[in-house]
Amino acid sequence: MSKTAVVILNYNGKAYLEKFLPLVIEHSTGAEVVVADNASSDGSIEFIENNFQTIRTITLDKNFGYAGGYNEALKQIEAEYFLLLNSDVAVTQGWLDPMEAFLDSHPNYGACQPKIKAYNQQTLFEYAGACGGFIDFLGYPFCRGRIFNHTESDEGQYNEAIDIFWSSGACMMVRSELFFQAGGFDKDFFAHMEEIDLCWRIHSLNYLIRCLPDTEVYHVGGGTLAKSSPFKTYLNFRNGLYLLIKNLPLVKLLVKLPARVFLDWVAAIKFLFDGNIKHSLAVMKAHFSVIGNFSKTIKKRALISAAPKSKLMIYEYFLKRNKKYSDL
Repeated sequence: MSKTAVVILNYNGKAYLEKFLPLVIEHSTGAEVVVADNASSDGSIEFIENNFQTIRTITLDKNFGYAGGYNEALKQIEAEYFLLLNSDVAVTQGWLDPMEAFLDSHPNYGACQPKIKAYNQQTLFEYAGACGGFIDFLGYPFCRGRIFNHTESDEGQYNEAIDIFWSSGACMMVRSELFFQAGGFDKDFFAHMEEIDLCWRIHSLNYLIRCLPDTEVYHVGGGTLAKSSPFKTYLNFRNGLYLLIKNLPLVKLLVKLPARVFLDWVAAIKFLFDGNIKHSLAVMKAHFSVIGNFSKTIKKRALISAAPKSKLMIYEYFLKRNKKYSDL
């Protein structure tokens, strides 16, 4: 059994595998590298088999999404640590060592992540994780280095390793035993925010999560689902509500859920006035899905911890004009 298994979940990402898989192999000495494929139709598996015979592949019989795909694949892998890595991430020399060493020496930590920067603008933090994730008073995710859509330049301002609330699914190292103990990813999320939900449950099991900025990777972002996709809008709005319904203590849920629903409808109206009709409809569809699955989601409230204390990002960002984590 390898100490670390680097597991890349792929869906029609052959072009990214061609570009980034050689870097993963070169810089992951001692780790097992596994590509789990969500029933791609672009020849991804054939490409790996023809060019990287030493790489283990796991072929799934359908597209289970990010959440379900990893759940299915990780059942078939034995390692002390899982390093979950998006196919559109460029890793760097020695990227794994600090994360392995940290988890080895800190048994009360369940997961960690490196600094994540934008591949196409390498002076900037990347949207999906930046230098560690948090959630605000109403459950909106933000990062050290990214608030809403504003990403900061990396000038070394966040080079201190700190505890975070959630680790990015683009590049997350998690204890394998804890991953299964926490129930894995919620497959009903399909994609987006499932890692925040998992990290919330990891906290509920009394483990901490850390960002280690002394190691970094570069993420393209939107490699599987573009930012402009209405389906992505649907997943983000639906899963944002799922996240609260599953994890908030009841009293806080009764206060915060109506506020989030109201703000979602404000967003839907703005989409409509901006001419983004498909995105407006995606928000409405997300809410109908939450209503239809409300009973099922409520039954998942097995692990609940106190909600993290945080500021209200809408107030900080839009009224106080604080667009940097360091200004909060």
